[in-house]
Amino acid sequence: MADSESPAAPDTAPSARVAVAADVDRIAAVLARAFEDDPVWSWILPDEASRLRRLRAAFGILLREVHLGHRASEHTGRHGDIEAAALWDPPGAWRTPLSAQARQAVPLVRAFGTRLPVALRALGRVEGHHPKEPHWYLSMIGTDPQAQGSGLGTVLLRSRLDRCDASGEAAYLESSKESNVPYYEKFGFTVTRELRLPGNGAPPVWLMWRDPGAG
Repeated sequence: MADSESPAAPDTAPSARVAVAADVDRIAAVLARAFEDDPVWSWILPDEASRLRRLRAAFGILLREVHLGHRASEHTGRHGDIEAAALWDPPGAWRTPLSAQARQAVPLVRAFGTRLPVALRALGRVEGHHPKEPHWYLSMIGTDPQAQGSGLGTVLLRSRLDRCDASGEAAYLESSKESNVPYYEKFGFTVTRELRLPGNGAPPVWLMWRDPGAG
């Protein structure tokens, strides 16, 4: 997840925009840079020389095959640029369909190489603890390192959470950085479990739930 964000300056006035196919490459690049030093992704992809390239490829695949079709993922940035993105899945749509899994298979092998089994075990462990109650799922949120601290993450979170409050719907995320937990708590999320990933030296993730109207 992205580092903690401060409120955006009034003169920038960035707004959330729905992601479309033409945005995929730029969003994947932004997310790859945002997650390059993430504890979980650094453990999954320990080779620093190839990590950025592999993350960009993997996030592009996930955007095209999983998230984009829901028309719920959003991006924002100053001066109309793409500097941050949030990948949301609506209630009942967080699980990847078998058809999408099949389409992803070969591209993911290319993206992860020999680390694909490690990635699949880790993601499978997280998925196994996914709540069954209806909710909006924040699969991923990240801000380009050069834009962190400019309030872009807040813009993206508020965009969806305000609508969750209006419709009375819950939200859920997994934080891969303990330092981000207080940031999400400011928006009404609470930790339901600290989950250790499988494998030697695997880092934990923090499962966080938000009832409508919280925060």
